[in-house]
Amino acid sequence: MSKLPYFLAAFLLVGLLTGAPLQAQTPAMTAATTASAGTVSPSSTSAQIVNSLANLPEADTIIYVNPQRILNEVVPKFMPAKDVEGMRKGFEEVRKNAGIDPTKVDYIVIAVRFKKPTADLNFQAPEFLAVASGDFSADSLLVLARMASQGKLRDEKYGTKTLGLMTIDPLVKMAEKNPLLKSFTEVGIVSLSANTIAVGTPGYLRAAVDAGDGKNRISTETLNLLVRDPKALISVAGAPWHSFAKSFGMLGTETTAREPRCESKIGDFYVALTMDATNFMLRGVSNADNPDTAKIISRLYSGLLAYATQSIPDATAQSLLKNIAITAEGDEVRLNADVPQQTIVELIQQQMTKKAVSSSTEPEKQPVKKRRIRRRTHK
Repeated sequence: MSKLPYFLAAFLLVGLLTGAPLQAQTPAMTAATTASAGTVSPSSTSAQIVNSLANLPEADTIIYVNPQRILNEVVPKFMPAKDVEGMRKGFEEVRKNAGIDPTKVDYIVIAVRFKKPTADLNFQAPEFLAVASGDFSADSLLVLARMASQGKLRDEKYGTKTLGLMTIDPLVKMAEKNPLLKSFTEVGIVSLSANTIAVGTPGYLRAAVDAGDGKNRISTETLNLLVRDPKALISVAGAPWHSFAKSFGMLGTETTAREPRCESKIGDFYVALTMDATNFMLRGVSNADNPDTAKIISRLYSGLLAYATQSIPDATAQSLLKNIAITAEGDEVRLNADVPQQTIVELIQQQMTKKAVSSSTEPEKQPVKKRRIRRRTHK
């Protein structure tokens, strides 16, 4: 199989390791997230992040990853200094060989776009797109991708860009038995700008090119939701009800539009993981349409959380779940959880100790002695 998928996966994984719109920010939530995040540096304000993501195409669910914060602030807290140093040496090798420094990737965005049914009313799997931007040459990465594909990457001219597309042969065979896999039989890569590269399904890559030319861009409302806390390590925004309505024909098909009967944003959500000097903080909101529904849903979630906490025998897990608070504020259900970083460190150390003890107590396999067979000679 071609090396290209592994190359692309490695490129995205390095960044990861190192939605549709909700309502605009409420003053209360803005104040809360600002307080939890601390002082925002001038280089990472919401307005600047929104501006950098403004050329993305429409999305039903979107994930924003801040690799620089993860690399510089999270990883050193949980990895031994020796391992951190080894990781940075590995990054230096990547920079020399591939021309990209993972520590200088500004952001990674993963977007999902659901599709309307086909004209013959067949369900279509969603499309995926991963975009990375930073201090690297997108064109150089594209050249490396072509080399890694060993000639399997073919060019397709689309608008002002050239897409590199490749068919994944094993999935083509599997799609013959499972039509839902047909959407994933091709993967592509394109340079969106001098320092921005995208990987994903061909249709979504074409939409990304169109968005760069000003067509069907992601809404500012969606991006404002996604970066409610600009210092978040990872944030996610999405609209499950809208995605369901689109996928199952409530908004029509690819060939025939249908006016929606319900414009409610119920279920639209945002969740983000961030940190301060001592804690990890999980923040989330879900649109409940009205205050009464918000209270009903929050009580239901709180009851389920309490039941889950009591049902788990592990004391550490119980302690973590007890940090989660679910409340209703206005027409939103909000989730808040503060977990001391030291708790996570101790949990990781406990797991590592258990694995070390388990491996050391495993009995060594004794070599099997072969039994010598004496041949009887006949006189």
